[in-house]
Amino acid sequence: MHSYLLTFIIFSPLVGVLLLILLQKSSAQVQRVVGLLTSLVTFALSIPLYFNFQVGTDAMQFTQQVPWISQWGINYFVGIDGISLFLILLTTFITPIILLSAWNAIKEHVSGFIISLLVMETGILGVFSALDLFLFYIFWEAMLVPMYFLIGIWGGKRRIYATMKFVIYTMVGSLLMLVAVLGIYFYGKSVLDHPTMNLLTLYTLDIPRNMQTWLFLAFGLSFAIKIPLFPFHTWLPDAHVEAPTAGSVILAGVLLKMGGYGFLRYCLPLFPDATIKFIPLIAVLAIIGIIYGALVAMVQPDLKKLVAYSSVSHLGFVVLGIFALNPQGLSGGVIQMVNHGLSTGALFLIVGMIYERRHTRMIEDFGGLAKVLPVFAAFFMIVTLSSIGLPGLNGFVGEFLILLGAFQANIWYGVFAATGVILAAVYMLWMFQRVMFGPVKHEENKVLKDLSLREIVVMVPLILFIVGIGVYPKPILDRIEPSIQNVMRKVPVEVSKQNSKDAENFLGVIGEGTDYNAE
Repeated sequence: MHSYLLTFIIFSPLVGVLLLILLQKSSAQVQRVVGLLTSLVTFALSIPLYFNFQVGTDAMQFTQQVPWISQWGINYFVGIDGISLFLILLTTFITPIILLSAWNAIKEHVSGFIISLLVMETGILGVFSALDLFLFYIFWEAMLVPMYFLIGIWGGKRRIYATMKFVIYTMVGSLLMLVAVLGIYFYGKSVLDHPTMNLLTLYTLDIPRNMQTWLFLAFGLSFAIKIPLFPFHTWLPDAHVEAPTAGSVILAGVLLKMGGYGFLRYCLPLFPDATIKFIPLIAVLAIIGIIYGALVAMVQPDLKKLVAYSSVSHLGFVVLGIFALNPQGLSGGVIQMVNHGLSTGALFLIVGMIYERRHTRMIEDFGGLAKVLPVFAAFFMIVTLSSIGLPGLNGFVGEFLILLGAFQANIWYGVFAATGVILAAVYMLWMFQRVMFGPVKHEENKVLKDLSLREIVVMVPLILFIVGIGVYPKPILDRIEPSIQNVMRKVPVEVSKQNSKDAENFLGVIGEGTDYNAE
């Protein structure tokens, strides 16, 4: 069963897709139930991954390998380690929440909406599970189509503009990645005397440094666009603002994590020398993203746009943690990807709930809502505090580890990144104060209804994990640590030491260099 479990999880959403195609003429309510039950089954299937996962080993688990295009060395090869485990669980956990949250919001083409979401779930799960380079690329591309429809059909007034921008950015990165995939394939074929796309075999290749540089740039640009890293972030606010709430949640909750995962699974272990070479550049871009995203979020009059720019800032922390290249930073980067999915996903759900009631997202149209919507205010407060990294909530764990790793890598990385934490507190608390406190200025706000039972059911699981991870992150850290150590073993320690001062020079400041691989 274990060898087939991952395959069942990846493709189980497509069973729901098939049922929905057969039930095209049924009522929208029946279609919603089928979609929700399908996503719950997928989540139920994924739970054994956690409980049967062997702690203390960096080996790939739940693997399945089946010959596919043998003459080209392409196989259906899937498996997970500690890094991909929690991203898969996050995906299967958040999908039924998204479907439940959109229960009444999506009124047209309901089956098409649910089909798009379920197909996207399969694509994302495939990306996090694939251990064959060609298979990874197929899943990576397959995921783009349903997102295109989610924004383009069920989005806002400027949805076509946002959709085209999203597709153009993503396709540029994808085409570069395809070229890099072919480059690795032909190099591996020449060295190994047989074709292979097996990622674990490709890890053993000693790719020449010059070639590493070009391959890293091709892969890295695709991942940088996806996460998104400054200055490749401009598609994200438009996509978030125009997407329906469900689209924003899947985008922030899971889709953006594919970029961080790509850096961890492909760029660092396949191109270690190039990784060290580009650390100063990527670290500085991440820090700029942290500060820029926070400053732009601070001046947004639109709630949804504010949360979108906060994503740019928070994901800058993820990239900085990954490229700090030490256990603390890498662990923080992985756990922060999960935390961001929970906290920012919850923020978009909250924005969607208030939009359904008032049909506006302008901060100036609110004020004093805590008196009218006390249950909504309580959930909003917890998620806001999670987003700013309050100790005891999940955001603190990831940001603390990332800052610890950043300070160890280079003290100036930590100093500049820490300003992002301060700015996050400013823009999030100021936003919360303007929306929730003060007098109720608008008559429409006095008659708003508090959260329904369905909406409470949507929020409670997210809050439980936000608090649970913040209080006791050990189960996650224990499972990701061996995989993090395995990534670090693939990066040459000597080169890392020699390049620690390059980071300082790139920033144009003088500081005390530290070992990237300090324990």
